Amino acid sequence: MAEEVKPYDQSGSKKEQVSKMFDGIAPYYDFLNRLLSLGIDVYWRKRAIKLLKEDAPKVVLDVATGTADVALETARQLQPEKIIGIDIANEMLEIGRTKIDKRGLSTTIELQQGDSENLPFSDNTFDAITVAFGVRNFEHLEKGLEEMHRVLKPGGKLVVLEFSKPRVFPFKQLYNFYFRNILPTVGRLTSKDPRAYSYLYESVQAFPDREQFTDILSKIGFKSNQCIPLTLGVCAIYSGGKA
Repeated sequence: MAEEVKPYDQSGSKKEQVSKMFDGIAPYYDFLNRLLSLGIDVYWRKRAIKLLKEDAPKVVLDVATGTADVALETARQLQPEKIIGIDIANEMLEIGRTKIDKRGLSTTIELQQGDSENLPFSDNTFDAITVAFGVRNFEHLEKGLEEMHRVLKPGGKLVVLEFSKPRVFPFKQLYNFYFRNILPTVGRLTSKDPRAYSYLYESVQAFPDREQFTDILSKIGFKSNQCIPLTLGVCAIYSGGKA
């Protein structure tokens, strides 16, 4: 069991703190994503959604949808009939809705406020489920994955994009210095939240990545699980299916 890392007070609920944190940094979130990743996060999302092309899903759930970048990329690449995005941070969703309206996709993409660990959907509802940079923020990781398995149709696919820990010298050391020192400083000055981007580093360090995460997917019941490291291991795409 990985150590639980929370954005603020260790004695409070992680779920409530994550919601508060993302509501607070919502106006700066997209800008900081592009700046701090040097724009590579756009490529990562494209790669993740591309894994679903051959499946041609008609109904897609995007968990921890945030400002809807993954939902928008899913609409662009896959043209499904319906995409539902769910997130606990309403301020992030409001920004996402504005982006969706500007692209004329409000009939295709619907955003809802809700809990990823208690999904308000019936069993076997979705052809595919996506999560980008969200699972490490779950208060109870396995419960969230169990919920996604429940609402996924048999034969459906889960695709998870999440930060990972590089393992190659000297990139590992350089990356850790940037992630631990420079990124939180820039994030703090820009977003005005002294903890948000320190929490990012801490939560990535605590997250059970690569083989540990695919083992958890197998435990939950996902099949044919795989991990695809990207950008020297800075992040990884995980995928698994429901029998």
